[in-house]
Amino acid sequence: MQLDPVQLDTLIDNLPDYAKDLKLNYSTLVRQNTELTPQQLWGTVVASAMATRNGDLILAGVQAAGKQLSGQALEAAKTAAALMGMNNIYYRFQHLSSNEKYSTMPARLRMNAMRTHGVESLDFELWSLAVSAINGCGKCVDAHEKVVRDKGESEEAILAVVRIASVMHAIGAVLDTNRVLSEELVPA
Repeated sequence: MQLDPVQLDTLIDNLPDYAKDLKLNYSTLVRQNTELTPQQLWGTVVASAMATRNGDLILAGVQAAGKQLSGQALEAAKTAAALMGMNNIYYRFQHLSSNEKYSTMPARLRMNAMRTHGVESLDFELWSLAVSAINGCGKCVDAHEKVVRDKGESEEAILAVVRIASVMHAIGAVLDTNRVLSEELVPA
């Protein structure tokens, strides 16, 4: 079933009953946010939606955020997700490997956009943290969380970003599950 991607709230509201807690958590975290600025919130929604890899959630998230963010902020959130998609794999490998030599070798991965994204550095770091949490890269989570705290952000705001990332990730998994189940139940 293809939902209108413009309606993020409709997508969330139509989650199945077994995902009721996700609906409630989304409502609390996104609709009733008090810890984050609107730019931080909606950039986190976009970056997290991209990290889920669920097409419907990405479209709905980007379109909903497009009404809340400047074009530059929207592009920066997408940039954070793209860069972390690369970096999280590389640095997670370094972290998981017992060979310490890998940590002394240059990454040789371009990351110019980390300096040229055009939004508050704090916001970009929060979005990078959200994606790193979804992708399970301990080294990146630790690095971005430290930068965010050093910039003066509270632990409450940091956890708000991680909560949004966790709920968006779970919503993406539910949407993927429903798509697979509906395809399996449709007679060929």
